Parts: sequence; structure tokens; C-alpha cells
Amino acid sequence: MTSNLKDTPKKIVITGAPGTGKTTLINELEHRSFVCIPEISRQITLEARENGIEYLFLKDPLLFSKLLLEGRENQYLQSLKLDADIVFFDRGIPDIHAYMNHTKTVYPKVYLEKSEKYKYDHIFLLPPWKDIYKTDDERYESFEMATELHHHLKNSYTELGYSILEVPIGEIDFRVNYILNNLV
Repeated sequence: MTSNLKDTPKKIVITGAPGTGKTTLINELEHRSFVCIPEISRQITLEARENGIEYLFLKDPLLFSKLLLEGRENQYLQSLKLDADIVFFDRGIPDIHAYMNHTKTVYPKVYLEKSEKYKYDHIFLLPPWKDIYKTDDERYESFEMATELHHHLKNSYTELGYSILEVPIGEIDFRVNYILNNLV
């Protein structure tokens, strides 16, 4: 399995439903000089919008998910070449089928195959946090939908055999330190 190769960085996923503070956490990790791989769904959404497709995930969830899978697989493979001990990912490959499960979208088994092939070392799940939740042009989900997505994310990673650590709600330093202290 790829994640057991010597000299490859530890691959750490920061996941959670929209509006849980993932990007803020990733930004703080970068500020602390950790290597972080950004979320790519907003980029795909913006590129689709530039091509005249509003809300690609809603209009063509399989195309959107295919583009995400290609992008996240490339990110994973690129992380293997990095000169770092630890690489943090803003979402992992299993997030894709978690979202499709949430929307009851039937998808090819390649999504699960890729999730089983490209393993991560640690999964940190951020819970829904109503006090910081906001919608915007790319985040259309209600807080209730975000809560449902949280359960699908947890189930997707659990079904793949991951042990998930849920990051407590709190100030950014507290959350980052929680993650760093649990990278055993």
C-alpha cells in the first residue's frame, strides 16, 4: 500500500462538512510552516461557472465528482514526492463518495477503489459548528444539510477502516494543537 512506503510523508486529512473551520485550520497549519494541500472543489465550481454552468455539483454531480476524483488523486500522488514529514489535506478522496451518498447519487465503484488504494495516515473530522457557519456563492448547504453531511463523512471513513478523531470546537490554536498532539 502506498502509505506504507518509507520516505513518504505522513498524509493527514482534515475533513468535515462545509463551514466547520477546515480552511481556517489549514491556513493556520500553513502559517506554522506545515505543507498543506488545498481543497479543490471551489476551483472546479468557479471554472464551471466561467464556462456558464452554475452549481455544477447540483447540475451534474457525476461530472463534478469525476473532476474532484481526478484532482484529489493527483494531489495524493504529488504529496508522495514532497520533501516533508507531514502533509495535511483539506479533504480526502473518501469525501467524494460521502457527498454522493448524501445526495443519493449512484456512482461507479472506482470511487471506493481509489479510496481503498490511496490511504491516509490520520483522519481529523471537524464537527458542525453553528456559530461559525455561513453560506456563500459556492457553499449553498443549510446548516442542517451540513450536519447530515457530517454523518456521511464519518460513515465513509469508518467503512474504509479509518479511526477518526473528532476535533473539538474551540479557538484555532486549541484546534491546531489538538491535531498536532494527536499525530502519534
